[in-house]
Amino acid sequence: QVQLVESGGGLVQPGGSLRLSCAASGRGSSNYFMAWFRQAQGKEREFVAAIRMNTYYAASVKGRFVISRDNSNNMVYLQMNSLKPEDTAVYYCAARAAYSDTYWRTAQYDYWGQGTQVTVSS
Repeated sequence: QVQLVESGGGLVQPGGSLRLSCAASGRGSSNYFMAWFRQAQGKEREFVAAIRMNTYYAASVKGRFVISRDNSNNMVYLQMNSLKPEDTAVYYCAARAAYSDTYWRTAQYDYWGQGTQVTVSS
């Protein structure tokens, strides 16, 4: 069993930055395939970024967001730069035991955090 807890959300102006954190606990969690998803109000949950040995990004965030991990502390981060109003959503951390060719699908993940709200507005 893996537990995930997100933090770092908040209100930021367009063009600003935020760093989200995901604390993972549970046996073997430092080796899990980790991802960030987001869900805007009234929309489906969508893939943002993922990491294990390599990193993967949605086209909408590539070049603006950076996913990273600190295995020694079981942490995953999402550095979000040049934020836009359309980035407003609840951001979720997710985990699965191994890489999947369809890592962008929510159904591929076994564990989810509770989410953290990110609002980009002036």
